[in-house]
Amino acid sequence: MHQFHYAQLRYLAIIALTWLAVFFLTRTVLLVSHWTQASLSLMGLPSLYGIGLVYDLAFLLYALAPMALYLLLCPNLLWRQRWHQRVLLGLSGLSLFVMLFSAVAEWLFWDEFGVRFNFIAVDYLVYSKEVLDNILESYPVYPLLALLGLIATGLTWLLRPAIMAALQAPRLPPAGVGMGLVVLLGLLCLNSLLIGQDAPRSTGGNAYQRELASNGPFQFFAAFRNNELDYRQFYSTLPEPAVASLLRDEVGEPNARFIGNDPQDIRRVIDNPGIARSLNVVLVTVESLSARYLGSFGDPRGLTPNLDALRGQSLVFSNFYATGTRTDRGLEALTLSIPPTPGRSIVKRIGRESGYAGLGQQLRSKGYDSVFLYGGRGYFDNMNAFFAGNGYRIVDQSSVASADIHFENAWGMCDEDLYAQALKVADRDAASDTPFFLQLMTTSNHRPYTYPDGRIDIASGEGREGAVKYTDYAIGQFLAQAREKPWFARTLFVFVADHTAGSAGKEDLPVANYHIPLFIYAPGLVQPREISDVASQIDVAPTLMGLLNQDYTSTFFGHNLLRDDRAPGRALLGNYQHLGLFDGHSLAILSPRHGMRRHDDALDLSRESRVDTDDPLLRRDIAYYQGASHAFQAGLLAWQAKPASATALSQR
Repeated sequence: MHQFHYAQLRYLAIIALTWLAVFFLTRTVLLVSHWTQASLSLMGLPSLYGIGLVYDLAFLLYALAPMALYLLLCPNLLWRQRWHQRVLLGLSGLSLFVMLFSAVAEWLFWDEFGVRFNFIAVDYLVYSKEVLDNILESYPVYPLLALLGLIATGLTWLLRPAIMAALQAPRLPPAGVGMGLVVLLGLLCLNSLLIGQDAPRSTGGNAYQRELASNGPFQFFAAFRNNELDYRQFYSTLPEPAVASLLRDEVGEPNARFIGNDPQDIRRVIDNPGIARSLNVVLVTVESLSARYLGSFGDPRGLTPNLDALRGQSLVFSNFYATGTRTDRGLEALTLSIPPTPGRSIVKRIGRESGYAGLGQQLRSKGYDSVFLYGGRGYFDNMNAFFAGNGYRIVDQSSVASADIHFENAWGMCDEDLYAQALKVADRDAASDTPFFLQLMTTSNHRPYTYPDGRIDIASGEGREGAVKYTDYAIGQFLAQAREKPWFARTLFVFVADHTAGSAGKEDLPVANYHIPLFIYAPGLVQPREISDVASQIDVAPTLMGLLNQDYTSTFFGHNLLRDDRAPGRALLGNYQHLGLFDGHSLAILSPRHGMRRHDDALDLSRESRVDTDDPLLRRDIAYYQGASHAFQAGLLAWQAKPASATALSQR
């Protein structure tokens, strides 16, 4: 250890050791607070902390490399200046503050999502205004920053003697500097080759254990680098003819005729029986509405009296699942009827987010006024660009007069104000005898959980329970007002969630945590009943087109859930890495680095096993995701406008 007598190495060692101590404490606190979910034996502790140390050191190597380079090359004359040593002392204090801030941020992120920093955290940097406002409204940020500053200052004062002694020690000789540069470069290269997002922590097993063994800042930068994954490079594949056959078996129906030239092209003409109905459609996508919050799904707190009453009056899908964990994934699935391809959703693939044969474009071609209404500012998650490029008009917070916004928070105007805008649009379209398709995205059921006072018996900002109850209240008010409108009798109201309030669990894809409600309410038009088949958000668009008896050319991967001859139920669900297919009992999962797994009894014991491409469920899983990725890359999802004569014929 003689080399650590040198000033540069001693200074770096002090900073590295303090970072390692914070990483150790962060991992320990998270482990203790989630000990039950992690299901970790005492014998497993060395492995968890050992892998964690590898990630901690890997991050420190990247993070300290610029400082190490500066310290090695700093001229001796500058090094000996007293002001320079004070700057380095101050830099060590700043480093302490940053590491403490990182630990607190990671704890808050874990509390919200149940994982280390990941792709969500990367996205939050892009939309910093909404996220910063949300944080300021949710937490006592300034007192917390002041406290962290005081702690960092105190720790710096305690470490001051050791830091100053290190800075006054002999510096590395020129030969040592050269050797240090070579070693630094070699370690960086080795680090990038051996340590990755899933190595050495791997995939499979208990998800909490893998997350705890990792390092938050390392995973943040890894997610930033891997925000879009090429399917064929990272995931298991099947021969193209096999994918084509499997996929057409999955999406084919007796009333469908495939017309694509590419064997993997699922474009098909759908001949829905009966006379086409130009009914109005109001599709309400509710922020973070897990099925478990509804009293009719077993919650005892009485948070959703309006939705619970609506269940008995609606067409209800009781075994319905979100495709992902973010709003953009829900909107992608509901609009385009496509499985969640790895990496970013299509909504956020800037430059490639438009021109698809989605639900809005389909209905627009039938003479509908397709409108996307969002409670917030539509540049968030690239929503405005996506919807405007796929057949919709946009109404968001920025296009609403200030006098019409009675309450707003970091994410946008309250649900009541959004529904008021929807009623205005519907009234205008009805007055001009134009059928309308309104696709709403609410914001109130989201941290900081604030809403107008006096609406419910839970104070604003108290937590998720109040936000859920206010969300339900606003839905009740909206429907009460809609029932007074002349267009109500010709309108389908669809209520669905974008995703659940929390998808983390012991498994990579805990199926129960993707369970959301889907109600279709239209007195006199849709017979109330309950369908218990497994279904997915990608099934909403073809089901609505079927309800309207509209013939169309489909690129949808979903099923019409109302056909008696429909295919067996299944749900497609994933996050930005893992891609799953759930058949009601078992779950097949595809993971990067060509991982293939199966969870039997996925809603209960969830017995995990490794499988290969001979497994029938896994083959279906591959067919959907390989096919969807190919369709996206090859432009097979594009909107192809019909000639005028064909359009007129289809609207006979």
